[in-house]
Amino acid sequence: MKIPRRRILSLAAGAATLTVFSEAARPEAYPARPVRIIVGFPAGGPSDILARLIGKWLSERLGQQFFVENLSGAGSSIAAEAVVRSPPDGYTLLLVGTPNTINASLYNNLNFDITRDIAPITGIMRVPNVVAVAPSLPVKTLPDFIAYAKARPDKIKMAAVGVTTRLSGELFKMMTGLSMSFVGSSSLVDMLAGLFRAETQVVFDGLPSSVEYIRTKKLRALAVTTASRSNALPEIPPVGDFVRGYEASAWFGLGASRETPAEIVDLLNREINLGLANRILKGRIADLGGTVLPGTAAEFGTLLSDETEKWRRVVLFSGVNAN
Repeated sequence: MKIPRRRILSLAAGAATLTVFSEAARPEAYPARPVRIIVGFPAGGPSDILARLIGKWLSERLGQQFFVENLSGAGSSIAAEAVVRSPPDGYTLLLVGTPNTINASLYNNLNFDITRDIAPITGIMRVPNVVAVAPSLPVKTLPDFIAYAKARPDKIKMAAVGVTTRLSGELFKMMTGLSMSFVGSSSLVDMLAGLFRAETQVVFDGLPSSVEYIRTKKLRALAVTTASRSNALPEIPPVGDFVRGYEASAWFGLGASRETPAEIVDLLNREINLGLANRILKGRIADLGGTVLPGTAAEFGTLLSDETEKWRRVVLFSGVNAN
């Protein structure tokens, strides 16, 4: 059948119009402009370094700059709220971690709910804390220490550097029934300089900041707080070998504001998980004292929920409050 020339021109014009309409209706390819990764702690710390590593990987993979913005305060709650209030378009992301799940119970005046208002993307890194004592304390193992502390109720003083590590100790108390009092310290250096002379018998600290003191025998490590051993100190057993179910690591992942499109979450999850399988990036994470924490967005969401509930119980038990 021969189609009249006028009809051909009409069909062609209609097709052109349809193409223009389809292009106009299609959302822009993500990412079409730079993306912010908000970090709730100052520049130069482990969380900041981790965010920059992930940002560099995503920039190279996706062809847009993923840059870090440090927004310190309230244990990362200010950063979290900034992301919660941002448009759900994937251009403002949060380096979310253990402090955010603790803050849900530690602060009673937050204007958001971390498990409701943050869309989980993926886990990135897990870092052990460590239980350590002064070399002069007459204990060699964690069971030794538990027996020693049980024989001296209210006599053992526990120190920790920061809320996260303190609550690791409070969880230990809750699960063992030990009666220990808490003494604070601004840094592990301060503790080594004086507190271990009399005031403190045990410390809960992040492994990266204490590992060299352990290797040089200024501290005696009894256990790590992750569910499995750490590559940094493979000879040190986990607390869970002696206190069933105990786990209190620090971890980090990436989140976005609620209702961020699933296709953006899926893209970021896939690209980050590819990075976590990369030998070089994996090595840089190991340099920070951590192990990679890959998985689906749903798995990371479960971690957020489970950790928020766990630390709620510990905060209630300990009476710690930031307000």
